[in-house]
Amino acid sequence: MKIFKFIPELDCFIVHPEYKRIANLLGLNEWNEVVWIGRFFTLDNDYGEHWFDNWEERDKLEQQAKAVGIEYDDLLIIDPERLKNNVDGPCHSALERKFFWTDVLKSLDLSLETIIAEAIKLNNTNKEIDEPYIEELDEIIKKLKTDESVI
Repeated sequence: MKIFKFIPELDCFIVHPEYKRIANLLGLNEWNEVVWIGRFFTLDNDYGEHWFDNWEERDKLEQQAKAVGIEYDDLLIIDPERLKNNVDGPCHSALERKFFWTDVLKSLDLSLETIIAEAIKLNNTNKEIDEPYIEELDEIIKKLKTDESVI
């Protein structure tokens, strides 16, 4: 399943509508549906939840986004400075990182199994720490797996 949809005229992404719908059904919508994916991209640490915290870049595109029917909060803009660390590098320029991460996000395709596994993990964690969780998650998953019209 494609995770991101590239918007060429804005040089940014939005969450692919199909994935967004599935992520919301499964409870993978912390403050957006790709927070958990960002954690993987940042060496599996919590810093990854902030991979698209670049409000100043969104501000620059707000009017253009409105003109093409995209909400400001839906804009996901690659900031190459957020996708480096200074521990033993960087090894590439900001422009090279932007090109690379744009290609990666354009091609990112995750299996339903991977998405479901994360939903189960998050739901179980939420149950354990007394946070809101989805009681009928197993039924939702069964329906997703058996009824292709749901996907």
